[in-house]
Amino acid sequence: MQTPLAQLELAEGAKLSDFSGCTLPEVFSDFAGEYRIARETVALFDTNWHAAFTLTGPDRVRYLNAIVTNDVKSLSEGSGTLALLLNPQGHILAELEIFAMKDALLVLAHASVRERTAQTLDKFIIMDDVTLEDSTDQLGSLAIEGPNAGAIFSQATGLAIEGFSEMAFEEATIDGIPCHLIRHSHFGQPGAEIVAPRAKLEVIWQNLHTAIHAQNGGPIGMQALNALRLEAGIPWFPVDFNDTAIPHEAELENTHISFNKGCYTGQEIVERVRSRGHVNRRRIELKFSTQAPPAAATRLRTNGSEVGLVTSAAFSPSAGTAIGMGYVRREHSAPSTTLDFDSGTATVIDRQASSAATR
Repeated sequence: MQTPLAQLELAEGAKLSDFSGCTLPEVFSDFAGEYRIARETVALFDTNWHAAFTLTGPDRVRYLNAIVTNDVKSLSEGSGTLALLLNPQGHILAELEIFAMKDALLVLAHASVRERTAQTLDKFIIMDDVTLEDSTDQLGSLAIEGPNAGAIFSQATGLAIEGFSEMAFEEATIDGIPCHLIRHSHFGQPGAEIVAPRAKLEVIWQNLHTAIHAQNGGPIGMQALNALRLEAGIPWFPVDFNDTAIPHEAELENTHISFNKGCYTGQEIVERVRSRGHVNRRRIELKFSTQAPPAAATRLRTNGSEVGLVTSAAFSPSAGTAIGMGYVRREHSAPSTTLDFDSGTATVIDRQASSAATR
C-alpha cells in the first residue's frame, strides 16, 4: 500500500522502501541525525501502515466485544484499547487498536492483513445490527513524538496531550481540517498520532513540518523508528508477532487481553495456557555482539542446537551495538542467557531494565 505522503517525502529526499507490504520512507537524510532529533527534540513520521475499519449500528460494541481479546464494552467515548483477533487455535490474525466514538467504533489494523481482518470482522455479523465499512482508502495518519511533541500539538490543535491517557482519542482541527488525535507513544517518548482524511494529509504534514522545523526537529524514516521502538521494547505486528504465535508466546497477555470479559474466538486456548502457567517459547529482547543487525529469521543456537530465531533487529546508538527481538525456547529465555548465531552472540536482556534505560 502506497502512503499518501509519498510525493512530499520524495521531494524532501526520502528513500521509500517496502515494510510489510506498505511503501514508507526508510530514511530522509541520515539515520544518526534522525535518531538524534527524535531523542532530543521532536520527530514527525509517516504511520500509513494502517488498515482502518468503522463499525456502526446499535449492536457494534456487543458484537466486537464478542470476537476480540480485550474489553470493548468498558470503553467510554474518547477512549481506546489494544486487542487481538485470534483464530480458534489461538493464533494471532491481527493486532487491533479500537477507539470508541460517539456513534461508531474506529478499528485500526495492519494493512498487510487488511483483507483477512475485514473478512474476520465481517464473518459473524449475522443477526447483529452492525455495519462494517473498510475506511482504509479514506483515512491516513502521521505521528509526532519526542520531548517537544506537546508544544507542537498544543500549537497546532489547542489541545494539551499531557492531559490525555495513553490511547485516548479526541476530535481536533489542524488548518481547519477535522481530524482525530490519538495519545499514543511509538517509542516511549511523549507523542500522539493524527488520523485524518487521506486527501488532506499532505496539508497537515506541511503544517506540522513547519512547526517542528522551528523546534529543530524534522521527519524521520522507518530505520530510525525501528531502532527507537526496539530500544523501548515495543513489538511490531507482523514482524514480531503474527499468525505463527499465540498471545502468551508473544508476551501480549498483559496489554492486549482481558481475562474478565466474556467468550471470544480463541479464548479456550488463551485460558488453557494461562492455567498451565507457561508456554514452550517466549518473545525476548536481545543485545547482539555485532553492530550490524542480523536479518530476520536468523537462527539462534546453544551448544550447536537451534533454540530460537530473530524476528527484528537494528543498530542502537544508545547501546552502541545491534539490538532486537526474537523467540527462544522457555529454558533459554532468562536474562543474561547468551546464544550463538552465525556472526556472533546474542544476549537475552531484561525487558523492563532495557526500555527504562533509553527513556
